[in-house]
Amino acid sequence: MNERFYGNLMHEGGEKKPPRPTLGEIGINQFAPYLINRIAARYNANMAEALKALDVTTTEMRVLAILSLSYSTTINELAVYTVTQQSTMSRTLDELEEQGLIQRIARPDDRRVRDVSITEKGRQAFEKIWPILYEQFRHLFDGVQEDEYRTFVNTLHRILRNIRKHDI
Repeated sequence: MNERFYGNLMHEGGEKKPPRPTLGEIGINQFAPYLINRIAARYNANMAEALKALDVTTTEMRVLAILSLSYSTTINELAVYTVTQQSTMSRTLDELEEQGLIQRIARPDDRRVRDVSITEKGRQAFEKIWPILYEQFRHLFDGVQEDEYRTFVNTLHRILRNIRKHDI
């Protein structure tokens, strides 16, 4: 695909906006949402393949990763943090609880809300997952300098603030 558009994509400043370029003018390889999707899809496929050896799904890995960082989290928060549909999250939590990796406890003040926390067995399972997760991360950013990485993450946070629907 040709990268042939050299105009200003962001249209910042000035009262008069230039005409909107076409996708053909921009080029698919210069269109950030496409690149983000492509990278995420490839990363997720690589992660799923790497986790097969531990018989862990990507969603289970994400849940254990989030819970390894916090004391407890609600099911709704977990769905947001793990970028997972609520129905998929419920099935995943059922499986993890059955394996003894997590526990769900109803809140005393509101029995409808369940706090999810990782068990010691879940922490041990995540300790086996972390090296795979970290190696996939290192592979993804091979050749990227530390300052480039920090700038990239800051930009991603700005983009996330622009589009997010949740406070987390």
